[in-house]
Amino acid sequence: MTTAPPATFLNCIDGDWRPSASGQTFLDINPADTREVVGRFQASSAEDARAAVSAAAAAFEGWKKTPVTKRAAILNAAAQYLEANAARFGEELTREEGKPLAQAKDEFLRSAQTLRFYAAEGQSFTGETFPQDDPDMVVYSQREPLGVVSVISPWNFPVSIPARKIAPALITGNTVIFKPSSDAPLSGLRLAEAFIQAGLPKGVLNFVTGRAAELGPTLTTSPEIRAISFTGSTAAGEQIHRAAAMTTRTQMELGGKNPLIVMDDADLDQAVELTIKGGLSLSGQACTGTSRVLVMKTVRAAFLDKLVARVRTLKIGSGMLPGMDIGPLATRQQLETVLRYIEIGKSEATLLCGGEQLTDGDFAHGFYVTPAIFSDVTQQMRIAREEIFGPVIAVIEVDSYADAIAKANDSEYGLSAALATRSAAHAHRFAQDIQSGTVKINRTTTGNLINAPFGGLKRSSTATFRESGRTGLEFYTQIKTVYRGL
Repeated sequence: MTTAPPATFLNCIDGDWRPSASGQTFLDINPADTREVVGRFQASSAEDARAAVSAAAAAFEGWKKTPVTKRAAILNAAAQYLEANAARFGEELTREEGKPLAQAKDEFLRSAQTLRFYAAEGQSFTGETFPQDDPDMVVYSQREPLGVVSVISPWNFPVSIPARKIAPALITGNTVIFKPSSDAPLSGLRLAEAFIQAGLPKGVLNFVTGRAAELGPTLTTSPEIRAISFTGSTAAGEQIHRAAAMTTRTQMELGGKNPLIVMDDADLDQAVELTIKGGLSLSGQACTGTSRVLVMKTVRAAFLDKLVARVRTLKIGSGMLPGMDIGPLATRQQLETVLRYIEIGKSEATLLCGGEQLTDGDFAHGFYVTPAIFSDVTQQMRIAREEIFGPVIAVIEVDSYADAIAKANDSEYGLSAALATRSAAHAHRFAQDIQSGTVKINRTTTGNLINAPFGGLKRSSTATFRESGRTGLEFYTQIKTVYRGL
């Protein structure tokens, strides 16, 4: 447990690391041991947000005119900085957010790969030339940056999510205000630090911490803001989307209630592992996490036996300890939410195992809950319909492929979905029938490639632009069509 006074971390506005205008701060707490303060951060005000917007606006013209090869060099240098410090930064991430140390380190390494991907792809992302009948004219399109962009990111992947937003914004010539979650601000700071250490000009990337209620209105409704990329709850995303001006683009990656369908021909051991990895890694705190498992009636009993037995072998503890499968929930609020839903589940369905808050010994000062598996779940139950964002899995019985698809699609969300089967026919039909932006077959609902588009359907995303991959560059650019006579 830390005994020295916690370090104080500052905002970065116009290249200057500075305290908040109000002088107020907040504490970043270790969810595995709340006695440890990871750091003290700036409780920024609207005045700080206004300064960040002004700095980004002033820096835009210069950054827009910076050669793309120089922008790419900065992204590559930032990637190198993340790679060189991945072990240290990974420990910080585990201490402030709770995920196992190996996953935390990998998140920094993956984020470095994201920066390198966009450094390369951004140099070939351009317009088109159009054929036409006039021999004395050339018609072509050119892509230009939008201007000032707000990036608002969550705590569950505090490096990789903002990296896949900020990197394409910068390589295409935009300037950025980055507000990380107050529940994992240090990891976001390290990402911003990487860009700044790499030689990013003043004002191109501005970093501010604090409450969304204080910073949000300025970062989403200021006339200088040309785009907002947000990942978080559906309710918060809808509020931002409604408040943004008509000329401000929005990119919202929101909630999920992601299904895994287990067919009667599935490898049940594999299906159990898909459930565990998809639903319980990161303590269930992933927007793409498996929260519903729809199992064919003929294999339901065997599947549940295997699942419960496997869940009971999982090791729970601090992510800093080797061999841990499940760490703490990230915040006290998240702990209270999960415990509340577990009680709701007990009144609705059958709790097969788990669902207990751990409070003794090494768990006394952390936010620990044993994974809860519920059976006899029906479509009408709240644990089958509402996003819980914790280690809670609802098992729903189905009697046919058609029944499984109907129940899987009976949700307001459509982020990620998976199928466990040996049937090529079912796999082919599933990709067509499921209402989901990400479709997995014999793979977990979690995870996506750096070079592939990511986004959901229905209330899981706005029906605008996808993140990740080459498609991720489109959101940050606008097209001009040029008719030039010779």
